[in-house]
Amino acid sequence: MEYTEVVQNFVLDHTIGLSVAVSVGVVLWGIRRYVKGPRYYGKRRIDGKTVIITGGNTGIGKETAIDLAKRGAKVIIACRDITRGNNAVDDIKRLSGSTNVSVIQLDLASLKSVRKFTEEIHKTEKRLDILINNAGVMACPYMKTEDGLEMQFGVNHIGHFLLTNLLLDLIKKAAPSRIVNVSSLAHVFTGQLNFDDIAKREKYYNAEEAYTQSKLCNILFTNELASRLSGTGVTTYSLHPGAIDTELGRHWRSKQRLIREPIYFIYSLFTKTPYEGALTNIYCAVDESLDKETGKYYSDCAEKAPSKPALDEGAAKKLWELSEKLVGL
Repeated sequence: MEYTEVVQNFVLDHTIGLSVAVSVGVVLWGIRRYVKGPRYYGKRRIDGKTVIITGGNTGIGKETAIDLAKRGAKVIIACRDITRGNNAVDDIKRLSGSTNVSVIQLDLASLKSVRKFTEEIHKTEKRLDILINNAGVMACPYMKTEDGLEMQFGVNHIGHFLLTNLLLDLIKKAAPSRIVNVSSLAHVFTGQLNFDDIAKREKYYNAEEAYTQSKLCNILFTNELASRLSGTGVTTYSLHPGAIDTELGRHWRSKQRLIREPIYFIYSLFTKTPYEGALTNIYCAVDESLDKETGKYYSDCAEKAPSKPALDEGAAKKLWELSEKLVGL
């Protein structure tokens, strides 16, 4: 083989390799852009309004707090660890340029803590314009809350159910006002609620199933709340923020490292940043187009259709009645 032919084959082989690499890169970039979702460019100011964000010390809650503080709101973040909460407040103030940011301790796994938090809010606030029920736990090992409830149902639904109901008087005073409940697309991976054992799951426990059912509860709660608040000027929204690599998935990630590390690595390539995940939170909290909308489900800053079980009015009423009994309302 002549020297010229060797060079030509070398160039051809590397050109093909480069073309494949470029093609793969373009495909991955396209998928990544799709996963990120659309940007939200709304400029609405909310000067003078008061906002509470549960889990506002990290992840999408923190990014939501930064954005709403920039828009002029008084932001109160509610979190379990007050030290981490204070550190987050410092970050939010620095990144937003606002000094009107504070933290109050709240443990959603304790109904006593929820009641104490709302008592503190009633002492300092005359109105509440926006409540964002953002905090949650995901696919954790079997645990119970302080009140004996299965942890994911207790934190993701029951804690927020009591919190919202105890703050409704302040929310109504601020009307038009909003309640935003962070759910998940994971709700589509479950069927009807298992009312026989949903509160404690002592008969059988699957972490992923418990999570998906708790996220279904978020939507059913939002829908029933919208019905009960009709005519009050208070509107409600549930949403899927997207697949986001935040602290929420810490229990799930620990499993992947043990049994499915390659799958998790691929998954991590196609997740949103906390800021990107916060955009639908922000959209539901402030966008003018939603002023007259209520009881709907959103993803990527647009209304989407939830699963059929999420639209079950009978299940929503039954969940509400069960929740009232569990929290003593």
